[in-house]
Amino acid sequence: MTDGTVEDVNTRHAEKMKKIKAARDRLMEGKTEEKGLIMVHTGPGKGKSSSGFGMILRCIAHGMPCAVVQFIKGTWVTGEAEMIRTRFAEECRFFISGEGFTWETQDRERDIAAAQRGWEIARAQILDPEIRFVLLDEINIALRYDYLDIDEVVEFLLTQKPEMTHVCLTGRNAKPELIEAADLVTEMTLVKHPFRDGIKAQKGVEF
Repeated sequence: MTDGTVEDVNTRHAEKMKKIKAARDRLMEGKTEEKGLIMVHTGPGKGKSSSGFGMILRCIAHGMPCAVVQFIKGTWVTGEAEMIRTRFAEECRFFISGEGFTWETQDRERDIAAAQRGWEIARAQILDPEIRFVLLDEINIALRYDYLDIDEVVEFLLTQKPEMTHVCLTGRNAKPELIEAADLVTEMTLVKHPFRDGIKAQKGVEF
């Protein structure tokens, strides 16, 4: 490629980027509102909780008081729980309400009671005026098995959640009512997973 051709390509690229920036600036002019979002991370793919905890770290970095209520995964010793509880306990409250996956407890009444306790804690954190962001990790599993009333949860989020408080709900199989109520919904798609090849959950990746 000759120098003249390279210069032409660079010029066309610069002009194209200039037009894109102008269009983007026009788009952003109308995006001036802020509100507390209801966010749902669902789907069969990996990354739902990981993404939620990524936002928790952002909150900590920005000095935004936040809270985590973890459903279902109660017996797991996870890296995120260890880190937040030992290093960022003042910045982020961390609650565990579950006693393990449903196939581990094998006791529906205990699972329902644990989920109900978790929801009461969640409500209190969401209503706390000091808290700006609440992660309800794996609550969709509790909703899927009807351990919690989906109508009650949705009504609370729509009518009682403070205007500027963000709430993120994770877990596969999010119910349609929750998806309809949410401002932001992300579905993680499974393409490949090492579990299918006999690889177990590993520290730093899954927990």
